[in-house]
Amino acid sequence: MQPNHFDLIPAFYLAIPFFFLLIFINWLGYKFKNYHTKRLAVKEHVGIGPTEGSLLGLTALLLSFTFGMSATKFETRRQQIVSEANDIGTTVLRCDMYPDSVRNLLRADLKNYLETRIDYYAVGDDEELIKKSLEKADSISTIIWHTTAQLSKDLNNRVASEQMIPSVNSIIDIITTREAARRASVPKMILVVLCLLILVSAFLSGYGSKSLERNKVLVFAFAFITTLALYLVVDLDKPRQGFVNLNSTEELLVNLRGLFAETK
Repeated sequence: MQPNHFDLIPAFYLAIPFFFLLIFINWLGYKFKNYHTKRLAVKEHVGIGPTEGSLLGLTALLLSFTFGMSATKFETRRQQIVSEANDIGTTVLRCDMYPDSVRNLLRADLKNYLETRIDYYAVGDDEELIKKSLEKADSISTIIWHTTAQLSKDLNNRVASEQMIPSVNSIIDIITTREAARRASVPKMILVVLCLLILVSAFLSGYGSKSLERNKVLVFAFAFITTLALYLVVDLDKPRQGFVNLNSTEELLVNLRGLFAETK
């Protein structure tokens, strides 16, 4: 997967210029209204209330739809981290069903595997480091699977294998599940259309002003609230950076290191 430079930019640094852009676009709409009024020699500007209201309603609808999509994806990623922590923890505990020689071998591999899964999030949005982490996790999980499969051929390990094999399958499957969820961001086309609607709404808001002077309080309030909502949409879609992230949930995986305290 080729890195997307847009995804590497923190949402906060995108929100600041967008806020001032909204104010500028609103000012352009207001100036164009004055120019249009003077050119037509109209004493009173009628405004475009119905059109402006309809466009603002459409913008709000798309914004709420996009926010819901982004929040859902964020929650899905959070739940997957919780599931992976549970799966790894269960697998480590089930190692105790084997003789000590086998148990220690599996726990050593699982300890190394856990570190690769912690690194998977810790490397941030660096695609090269993410790829290396996934390759390492895949390599170690293959070793764990081969060991488990080989042990299942021994009838003395039948009960342990019946419990262990599903657990190992789970920790292998979650690798693909989390990676797919990481890549499943809000479609960029939706964000582009949403930004265009917001900018057009800002222009029409300035153009539809009936007073001779702009209400700066309303202009700044509109720009701030709209930018804040758009910022939250983008920030939720970048859970490895920004103020809304998955750091606290990722601690569940880090805390699993305590299961290997005796092997240090």
